[in-house]
Amino acid sequence: MEILGAPYDLAGQRVVATASVGVVERPVPDGTPTELVKDADATLYWAKTDGRARWAFYDPERIASQMTRQVLATTMRPALERGEFVVEYQPLVGLQGGRAEAELLGVEALVRWQHPQFGKLSPDRFISIAEDTGAIVPLGRWVLETACAQASDWLERFPDSPLYVSVNLAARQFRDSDVVADVAEVLGTTGLPARLLQLELTESAFMAPAGRPLEGLHALAAMGVRIAIDDFGTGYSNLAYLSRLPVHVLKLAGSFVEGFHDTVAGGEAVDEQIVSALVQLAHTLGLTVTAEGVESELQAGLLRATGCDSAQGWHFGRASAPGEIDRLLERGA
Repeated sequence: MEILGAPYDLAGQRVVATASVGVVERPVPDGTPTELVKDADATLYWAKTDGRARWAFYDPERIASQMTRQVLATTMRPALERGEFVVEYQPLVGLQGGRAEAELLGVEALVRWQHPQFGKLSPDRFISIAEDTGAIVPLGRWVLETACAQASDWLERFPDSPLYVSVNLAARQFRDSDVVADVAEVLGTTGLPARLLQLELTESAFMAPAGRPLEGLHALAAMGVRIAIDDFGTGYSNLAYLSRLPVHVLKLAGSFVEGFHDTVAGGEAVDEQIVSALVQLAHTLGLTVTAEGVESELQAGLLRATGCDSAQGWHFGRASAPGEIDRLLERGA
């Protein structure tokens, strides 16, 4: 690389070339020439994608990860048709109801892939692949239908404890499909009142240039659907812009709650001060606040003190099959 990187003259012009190198080292008997060249080529590609003018060393785990991603990408749509996906529900509880125990207000619908080869996969393993390939559109529609049908069933069986269901949307769903029409059709088919559906989008989706997504959000809000910003605080939200969006809920990223153990000189948690300020700001804008990633009673108590409206996390319950929510509703939790 040093030799190739030395400048040279070409037809009177000073030229500098750089090189990227992929390195594979293994005993000769452990493979064929074809496999060796294939792995070297893949390693060279890593060197290029990591910034060029550098070398990369063969990593079998990285190769395996890429192969797994390729398998998931090519089998996702058939898997949806085969019924390999399931939806689990994590409790969303109220913190300011004045009751001794947190009150169950709703659930977040979280999709899982029961893969025949890799076992149960969480969304972080395949959602980005679904977005890249466009499979997020049929998958997202299926999750919406499934979650709304389940929420409607709970409403019919437990009318005195109406739960809202929160469903994640990807920005690509707005670009590649008519989300407003899909939501209207699903609500009509399942009979779920619009007020019991909450749709979550990330900050980056909200902060995208105005256009179809923003128009769609206004239309959904006009239908009575609740709109939430997911993982708030991990992006770069323009708060002045936020006040003009059709948003009802801010979902604070779990990283805020994790920091509740880090204290300042006065003994108050650093992130507790930040959360308290965000909650006050949200309430000033007419928004409610949900904290994610709550894992202890200490964290729940500190969140109550900040005025945070609701929360979710392992302290209150992990994502589970609908039957677990049935048991909570039967107990009047």
